[in-house]
This record gives sequence, C-alpha cells and structure tokens, in this order.
Amino acid sequence: MQVNNNVQFDQSTYLNLNQSLNRISTGLEINSAADDASSLSISDKLRTEASGLSQSIDNVNSGLASLQIADKSISEQSNILDTVKEKLLQASTDTTSQDGREQILDEIKDLLTNFDQIASSTNYNGETLLQNSSDDSSESQSLQFQAGTSSEDIIESTTIQSNTQGVGLENLINQDPTSFDAATARAYLGDIDSALTTINNYRGDLGSTQNQLQSSARNLFSEYVSTQEANSAISDLDYSKEVSNFNKQNILAQIGAYGAAQSSNINQNIVNRLLT
Repeated sequence: MQVNNNVQFDQSTYLNLNQSLNRISTGLEINSAADDASSLSISDKLRTEASGLSQSIDNVNSGLASLQIADKSISEQSNILDTVKEKLLQASTDTTSQDGREQILDEIKDLLTNFDQIASSTNYNGETLLQNSSDDSSESQSLQFQAGTSSEDIIESTTIQSNTQGVGLENLINQDPTSFDAATARAYLGDIDSALTTINNYRGDLGSTQNQLQSSARNLFSEYVSTQEANSAISDLDYSKEVSNFNKQNILAQIGAYGAAQSSNINQNIVNRLLT
C-alpha cells in the first residue's frame, strides 16, 4: 500500500535559504557561476583589471621613491660642488700662500671623494642610481617603470653618471699639490661651473620623469576607483534586501518543515487505523 503526503516539502526553499546565507556571509551578490554566469565573468575581468591597476600604482610609487632618493643625493652633491668652488676661489688669490693652497687642495679632494662615495652608494633596492654600479663609475642604466597594465605603458628615466669622472672633475681630484698655484685654481673654476650645470641637468631630467610618474599615478588611481566601482555595482550585495530575502526564505522553510511534520503524523495515524 502507498501513502501520499498531502503537504509536499519544498526543497527549493532550503536551496534558496542556503544561497541567501552564503551571500550574506561573503558580502557578494555573485559567488558562483550558478548565481549568474555572465555577471560573474564580467566581475572576474574587472577584478583582474583592478588588481593590475593596483600593482601599477605600486610600481609608480616605487619609481617615484627611487627618483626622489636620486634627486636628494644629487642635491647633496650640488652642495659639495658649491663648497669646492668656494675653496677654489680662496686658492685663486695671490694672498693665499702655497702651503695654504695645498691644504685647500686636500680639503677639495676630501670633498670630491665624498662626492664619489655618494654616487657609488646611492641605490634603491640594490639598484645603483647615480652610476652603473657601486664599483663601476660608468653611467647608470636607464630605469624603466611599468606604469600601466599594457606592455607599452613604460616610463623611462635618463642615464646618469654623477661622479667626478662623469662631471669632468677627475683632473682636479688627481691634481698634484706642488703645481697647484693660483692660476691653476682659477682654471678649475670653469670645470666646477660645468659640473654644476651637468648635475643640475640631471636633476631637471629626474624632475621631468617624476612629473610623468605623478601624472600616471593620478590617472591610474582614477581608473582603479572606476573599475572597483563598476565591479561593486555587479558583485556587491545589497545587505538590507538580502536580509529581508533571507528572513522570507527562513519563514518558508519553517512552514515547509512544519507542514511536512504534520503530514507525517496524519499519514502515521492512517496507517495505524488500517492496521487495527
């Protein structure tokens, strides 16, 4: 004998209840392709794009940090050259004795040694910025900054050789003290002015690259925000709406469970009567 329930338990109610609970727990409208395959695909693409933009922003910020370090170091070198020029002017007058000039030359050489130490030690994450490497005084490699999600989104820095060799002061740092007279000191003034022009040009190039990176950072951030907002519009959950839906599904599930229990009791009574 087959006994039919008068109240059918709605399995879909429990499925809807679980789906609603999953949405509330994740805060996302779409958690799987079963929710909305098309929207999930779009959301995944937007998330990937946002992730790439975020990394590009980090790249730009790292680039800016490296250029700021380079600029600060060259600023220190500029101050050194200003002091060297003062020393040369002091040595250029005939009222300075030869012993005094030789002492001044020693001070100048110490300053230029410091100038070279700045060039060899200035780095960002191990990348030497003012010359090729810490032990190679040739010009630095240009740095390429990935400032976007395309392979073409590259901003490149200038090459730099901000040491005594690169700015034309190797003769001064190797000057023989015994032949360092007033005329020789005056002759080096032009070299110092040329060196100052060179490092000021380096600073100008660094500033130009920084401006490009800052402009790129602003554009990237704006694009990142727009992408995040577009993704949020698709994937983010309307909590108040979903909580209301959850409560509705929960009530339906309880009604279904109660109905199933009552139906089971009725059927059991029928069976008992038939068996007596």
